[in-house]
Amino acid sequence: MLILSTMAQIICIANQKGGVGKTTTSINLSAALAQIGKNTLLIDCDPQANATTGMGIDKSTLRQSLYHGLIGEVHPKDLIHTTAIPRLSIIPSRVELIGFEVEMMAHESRETIMREFIGGIGDSYDYIIIDCPPSLSLLTLNAMTSADALLVPLQTEFYALEGLSQLMDTVNRIKTSLNPPLHIGGILLTMFDRRTNLSFQVADEAEKHFKELIFTTYIPRSVRLSEAPSYGEPIFMYAPSSVGAKSYLSLAEEVITR
Repeated sequence: MLILSTMAQIICIANQKGGVGKTTTSINLSAALAQIGKNTLLIDCDPQANATTGMGIDKSTLRQSLYHGLIGEVHPKDLIHTTAIPRLSIIPSRVELIGFEVEMMAHESRETIMREFIGGIGDSYDYIIIDCPPSLSLLTLNAMTSADALLVPLQTEFYALEGLSQLMDTVNRIKTSLNPPLHIGGILLTMFDRRTNLSFQVADEAEKHFKELIFTTYIPRSVRLSEAPSYGEPIFMYAPSSVGAKSYLSLAEEVITR
């Protein structure tokens, strides 16, 4: 359950497994929240910067990115880019963000740098969505330490649940030592294919283990969702009437009401 406050609700989207729809969810949940009328900021916290390109930003034209904000060179407000979707902004990333891991390893408060960074802009938004790297790295740790809730995309394929217990253990450690309010906001089943028994089997297994944590919204396997990032557009711009767009709108409504 998300806790209401005057600050933005901060949701980090993480799973140490790659290819589970993490960035697709970050982009399209952010866009859906904005569509509903929520002032939303997407923070690309992945050095691969797929959320940045997926929102139509040419990384080669960026002079500054999230990295420069986290190391204290730039104020967060100076890194915010507006997007083609009203009420949706983004703080972009670029490959130099890899350097954060090395440079901040000896920093005394290395796990809370992003929390301080977001503190300067949190009251300007209803929601802040953080797209994490596909690993339990220092960047992911910073995102979780900053967040109210963790949203976990879970691909409905074989071995999907493998590694999820490690992620849960990490969340519990962060709750104990760094961020007591952090909780699992929900587990989102992605790439759901109604034509296969496997998708239904994984969904049943996930619901058996995690019960009320599973969102009732499933994200379908969709060609349109796969194509949209190559055009630098969220699904609401690329294919607004598609089943993928409807699913992310449903997810946004569920996130708000949880």
